[in-house]
Amino acid sequence: MKKRLLSPFQKFVQIESLSGILLFAATIVAMVWANSPFGESYTNLWQYNIGISTKSIELDKPLILWVNDGLMAVFFFLIGLEIKREFLIGELNSVKKIAFPLFGALGGMLMPVALFMLLNKNPETFNAWGVPMATDIAFSLAVLKLLGDRVPLSLKVFLTAFAIVDDIGAVLVIAIFYSGSIDTALLAYAFILLAISYALSYKGIFSKYLNLAFGAIIWILFLKAGIHPTLAGILLAFSVPVRQKVDTTEFIENLIGFADKFRVSKIVEKPILSKEQIEQIDDLEDWINKYQSPLQHLEHKLHDWVAYLIIPIFALANAGVVINSDMTLDYDLIKNITICLVFGNFIGISSIILTAKKIKLIEVPQDISNWQIVGVSFLAGIGFTMAIFVASLAFSESPKYIDSAKIGILIGSFLSAIIGYCILRFKTQSQNALYEN
Repeated sequence: MKKRLLSPFQKFVQIESLSGILLFAATIVAMVWANSPFGESYTNLWQYNIGISTKSIELDKPLILWVNDGLMAVFFFLIGLEIKREFLIGELNSVKKIAFPLFGALGGMLMPVALFMLLNKNPETFNAWGVPMATDIAFSLAVLKLLGDRVPLSLKVFLTAFAIVDDIGAVLVIAIFYSGSIDTALLAYAFILLAISYALSYKGIFSKYLNLAFGAIIWILFLKAGIHPTLAGILLAFSVPVRQKVDTTEFIENLIGFADKFRVSKIVEKPILSKEQIEQIDDLEDWINKYQSPLQHLEHKLHDWVAYLIIPIFALANAGVVINSDMTLDYDLIKNITICLVFGNFIGISSIILTAKKIKLIEVPQDISNWQIVGVSFLAGIGFTMAIFVASLAFSESPKYIDSAKIGILIGSFLSAIIGYCILRFKTQSQNALYEN
């Protein structure tokens, strides 16, 4: 029974781990391509304008913005589905379950921000305070995957739940601090559509096609209203119902009935189905759709697309920093982001969790050691996807600072991964040897 319960999470870890490997590969390709003799083609590709322009609407953007504003809206939609599921039926559906990752996420968000504000001396780069506060779950789980059975499954569950809480914080920061001037009329229209979508969900009415149409309109309204359009993905995801229209008992009874009908139905002596069989299969598909949770079904369908396509494309589009002797970099910004990613997360997460554990505010699973908490706190400094995304918002008009921020993110994420891996690899190994003796 336990194995059956854990297998969906283990599959999730496997998908995220492979996604992390693809992220790393896309990052390397982007860096090599941007700094090769074909580097100009890299820049030209992502700055190529695509879109439509009419008297009533203008949607003409460089390709990189279609990736960052469009494809990433799908990424945020998936995050929204995961957040809703975790709060309703997952690892965040009770005070006891949420306490451990919540304390970690608070430390992992507040300390890097505070450390950046302390270190930063340039008013022009102050807007980057949100860059080091987000964790990249794909990269982090990929590192844990390399450790195999040396780390307990409960540690992977913690890192996943932690990253989800961390994503909630990052989304709120983007919504409040990294959106432009707001057109309240357009925003009101968007929220009216969202309210309709929520009302339909409450009544148990859901259509993926209607959801897609609403999503496209809300995305445009958010974009034109001055709110970052990726947030439309999060808000729309909350309107997807989690409950099935029929319960398991009713579905099984009907499934048995379908099997009996199919067994006695007319069979044609050809490699095709009879009209009666086709009708029964159509009825069966309707029942399957009623039995599936819309939220779970969408999450399942989107996860591979996001993990294996959207996130690697995002990395390919954003990680190609051109490094040469002529470029102007802000080395203080690079240093500050690196320090905050590595040590801000380590100090914030490990100190708050170990303190809360000592005074019994939280309950840490017995198979997670203090050294493993320290190791994971370093892995939380891998802030690749969300950190680069926030940096692109913070310095949208300043190539010098955005390149510097990206370099700081790459260095900080790499150091965090190496330090976290070494602690979990060798400290866990020495602890196991001590227990065996």
